[in-house]
Amino acid sequence: MDAKPLAVVTPAFLPYGRQTISEADIAAVDAVLRSPFLTQGPAVPAFEQGLAHAVGASAVVAVNSATSALHLACLALGLGPGGLLWTTPITFVASANCGRYCGADVEFVDIDGDTGLICLQALECKLSNAAAAGRLPDLIVPVHLAGTSCAMADLAALVRPYGVKILEDASHAIGGHYRQEAVGSCRFSDAAVFSFHPVKIITSGEGGAVCCNDPELAERMRQLRSHGITKDPERFVQEAAGPWSYEQQMLGFNYRMTDLQAALGMSQLQRLGSVVTERNRLHRLYEDRLETLPVQLLAIPDDCLSALHLAVIQLDDDDAQRHRKVFEGMRAAGIGVQLHYSPVHLQPYYQQLGFNAGDFPAAEAYGRSAISLPLYPGLSELDLERVVTTLESVLKR
Repeated sequence: MDAKPLAVVTPAFLPYGRQTISEADIAAVDAVLRSPFLTQGPAVPAFEQGLAHAVGASAVVAVNSATSALHLACLALGLGPGGLLWTTPITFVASANCGRYCGADVEFVDIDGDTGLICLQALECKLSNAAAAGRLPDLIVPVHLAGTSCAMADLAALVRPYGVKILEDASHAIGGHYRQEAVGSCRFSDAAVFSFHPVKIITSGEGGAVCCNDPELAERMRQLRSHGITKDPERFVQEAAGPWSYEQQMLGFNYRMTDLQAALGMSQLQRLGSVVTERNRLHRLYEDRLETLPVQLLAIPDDCLSALHLAVIQLDDDDAQRHRKVFEGMRAAGIGVQLHYSPVHLQPYYQQLGFNAGDFPAAEAYGRSAISLPLYPGLSELDLERVVTTLESVLKR
């Protein structure tokens, strides 16, 4: 009898990020499915209150995505046609698109090459030039890339004298801290946005939220997320016709979060601290194992506890061909690396608005060298070792 050939075992594909769902999460969603309310019930306010308590903000408005949250916050902060929003080129396109949704112009501020965060020196110079030209931004959107807070105290000190409002894009950063205070407390900003997409720190399936400390700002966002409608008679501009009355007072949207999403988010929120702790533990393992390789992890300032949504390395040069070779080599070996992010100003839409290669050199160098490695609770040390040994092998080719 001929011997059977040995089975070839293909290593499992390792994504750069993934959700972690517990039995408690499933039970929380199941409870909503068995309740009278699948949407516009008690789960959303409960999640908002829990999140406000977790980050130390006075108000939270939960919505169906972080993109919606950015849009609502921009509108509620008064951004509109003829306005101007600044953000960084190394972010997801939503950080810039939210300004365009409002009819505003968008400009970018280059990054610090070590951290990937907004460069305060570039910001200071751009503010001075903008003041001289009479074209200051209405709103700035600093991005807490990979879960690490920007230097918000220093940023606020730069922009506040010019009357510029601040909206933190903290989509990556729930559970992170800056100067021993939770990201989302809005001590140095007008509002902050979180994302609950499945690859983020905690998830509600899809979902987002805006945190702030201004009750009127929060109320405007609540009204905007539900068609611009209020059912509060005390806020009516016309006399109520009856107990059924409601008023649409502005053009709003259907950006509501469902109770199903909120229940999942609330359940996940209960283990936020342990999730961030585990991400930091895995990141420290990467730090140790990558020390001898010609790569650098993004720097994390001493006054930050990063939520570590991403483990981003940069190659020791910004050769685009080498970057692609390493990227493709990792993917071919079943390691789901990703680029976070290709510079926004190089996207075709933004090039049609007048941006060009060479406009933001640090961001462009980052885009030619950055690679996100797998990082998520449930990633075993054996899998992490596989990531590192594969990277070492690919770098030698």
